[in-house]
Order: sequence, then C-alpha cells, then structure tokens
Amino acid sequence: MSVGFSGRRGAVFWLALKTGFWSILTLGFYRFWMKTRLRRYFWGSIRPGGHPMEYVGDPWEKLLGFFIAVVILTFYIGVVNLLLMFISFSFFDGNVAGYFLSFLGVIPLWFYARYRARRYVLGRTRWRGVRFGLEPGAWGYAWRACGHWLLTILTLGALWPRMTFALEKYRTDRTFFGSAKLTQGGRWTMLYGAAWPLIGAMILTAVWTIWVSYLQPLGPVWTLFWREILVEVLGLEMAQNLLVTSTDTKDLWRLWLLIPLLFGLYYGVVHYIFGARRLMANHKAAPGITFRSRLRTGRVAWIYAGGTFLAYLVLTLGIILIMLLLLPLVGIQIMGQITQDGTGLSFDLPQWLTIAVSIVVYFGVFLLWSVVYNTFVTFPLMRHMASTTALPTHDGLAQISQRERDEFAEAEGFAEALDLGAAI
Repeated sequence: MSVGFSGRRGAVFWLALKTGFWSILTLGFYRFWMKTRLRRYFWGSIRPGGHPMEYVGDPWEKLLGFFIAVVILTFYIGVVNLLLMFISFSFFDGNVAGYFLSFLGVIPLWFYARYRARRYVLGRTRWRGVRFGLEPGAWGYAWRACGHWLLTILTLGALWPRMTFALEKYRTDRTFFGSAKLTQGGRWTMLYGAAWPLIGAMILTAVWTIWVSYLQPLGPVWTLFWREILVEVLGLEMAQNLLVTSTDTKDLWRLWLLIPLLFGLYYGVVHYIFGARRLMANHKAAPGITFRSRLRTGRVAWIYAGGTFLAYLVLTLGIILIMLLLLPLVGIQIMGQITQDGTGLSFDLPQWLTIAVSIVVYFGVFLLWSVVYNTFVTFPLMRHMASTTALPTHDGLAQISQRERDEFAEAEGFAEALDLGAAI
C-alpha cells in the first residue's frame, strides 16, 4: 500500500496568506484557526491507499488550552523564579545562579509540552474513520529526555543515537491506531549508520581548527592565546616550539575552508536526523502491519536550505521595508515638532495612526515569512515524506477496531505558551 500526496503549492500559499491576514487583524487570536485549517489541508493531502487522512482538531480547544496553560505557567514560573532569586541572593550574593536554575527548571516543561502536543495531534487525527492515540506519559517522557540529554552532553555527543532511539521508542510504544498498538523495533546502535556524515564533518572541522589555531596559527594573536593556554596554564613547555605563526596573507585562503566545513556540518545534522527517522520507520510495526520509508536525506537538506533561505530573505527585506516606511513618519513627527516650536504650526500625526502602521507592517513581515516557510519548507517536506512511505504488509488493518476519543482539555496549550506550537 503506497502513500500518495495530492496537495498543491499554490493552494498552500493562498491558504497561509489568507489565514495569516486574519491573524493580523485579530491580533493573533485567529492563529488557532489558521493552524487548524492548514493541518486539515495537509492531512487531507496525505492519502495512504488512496484514502485521505483527517484532522478533526477544534480551534476553540486550542484557544482555551492556551489560556489554561498561560495561567498555570504564570503561577509556576512566577513562584519558582521568586524562590530561586531569593535563594540566589541569599547564598550566592547575586542573581546569576537564580537565572541559571530558572532556565534549568523550564527544560522539563519544554519536553512535557512536546509530548502533550503530540498526544493532542494524534488524538485528533483519523484515517478511514479510525482514530489515532497516544497514552498519557508526558512527565515520564520529560524526565527521560532530561536524563538522556545530560548523558549525551557528558559523552560529547557519542550517545546521541542512544537518546534518539530511546525517546522515539518511548513515544512509539505508546502510540495506537484504533485498537492496534505500534511498537518500535531495532537497536539504538543501528543509528550510527546515519551519523557518519556528521562524524566525518566534525572530524574535519576539528582538524582544521587545530591547524589554523595551534599547528600553524594565522597571526600573532593565535600564537599568544595558545601559548598562554598550553605553556602557562597547562605547563607544556615543549608545545612552545610547535607554535609556528604564519603572517603571510596568502595563507588566509585557509579561512575559506570554513564555508564547506559548515555546509558539511549542516548536511551531517540533517542526514542524521532524517536518516534516523527513516531507519526507525522501517523498524516500526503493528499486528499485521509494517512500514517502509525511502526518504532521501539529500532532498530534505535541499528543502530546508532553499526554503529557509527564502523565508529569511523575506524577513530581512521586510525589516528593511519597515525602516523605509517608518522613516517618513519619524521625519514628519520631527518636522512637526520643529515647526510647532518655531512658527506655531503643527504637522503631528495622530499617535494611534503611527502605532497602527507600525503594528501592521511589523506583523505583515512575519506573515510573509510564515507564508514562505509553509509554502517552500513545510509543503515540500510533507510531500516528500508522504510519497516515500509505504505499508508493505497491511493485512492487519482489517482487524482494527475504533478507540475512544481522547478528551484533552488543555489541547496544545503548553506548547503554544512555550512557543512550541508554531509549526504544523
């Protein structure tokens, strides 16, 4: 059973532009309806076996969930930050420790919100009338995510595949399609196959850094820095003879090598993230159902690079446009003040007009950014992922029965309040 995709880029562009325009007019409140309409279009364009998927989320659920989450987070963050600041000033004679502990305290909430957002989206997704679902377990996911990230950082990224596999397995093993429970097979070590471009790029970057910073620095500043570190601090007297300074301008070509190295790191990250998804998708299963993904990481990297470049190009041009539009207003205000002081005449514009123009132009820029991102990143990415997915075995679909509706009062409120809900 293949998975088709019937969406059109032009339709996404006009839908994102229209709903984004209403979001501006309603000062952002319509964005819950905007996201719902975009999801319904994207979900309906994904057609496993020719049958479209459905998104039945209610924008009122999102709006009320957002208000509930804001109230809870305001109380939590306010009380916790007050206590942390009191402890910081009492024991550390400053606020740095308080800010650091406050940041650490938000991290579990971030993972908690991501899991709950996934649960809501799955609970409001149907295919052939059958609901998807995700079991409760947000706090379990949050603490596991924090522990795995800490272990990954302590091992300098060596156990990143272990973290990726463990967290995906936690989510997948709690996912249902009707009465069928999904399971994540395979082992975490298989993800190292997707990490080789990133590992190679990191090794080359490290070699380049040692070359231009230590073995043959590009100038006396590098020499003095490394001599201070290696000789004065670490006591490595023999390293002093290895520091050779190159002041010839022709050696500056080595700095240009940083550009392909950065592209290599970017491709390595994308190749790992989506290569790992492809490997894990090929090891997902349900009773009588298997999955196959032929996702191409090079295509995904190009989609992200090209689409993100266009989106930020629009954002940059929009910021320049804001400056050009606001300069005449500022000039009129200044001229009005001068003429009022000198001749008694006034050319002041109404303050509400200046504020209104500024707000409309400001939000208009981010509207265009959102439209371009949905059109040139989200749309081609979902089309590629859908068209490269198939179900080689699907006999088990005949035995699946309906599951109860997941009554989820907060919807994606926490993800919205923590700014995790902007994506489709």
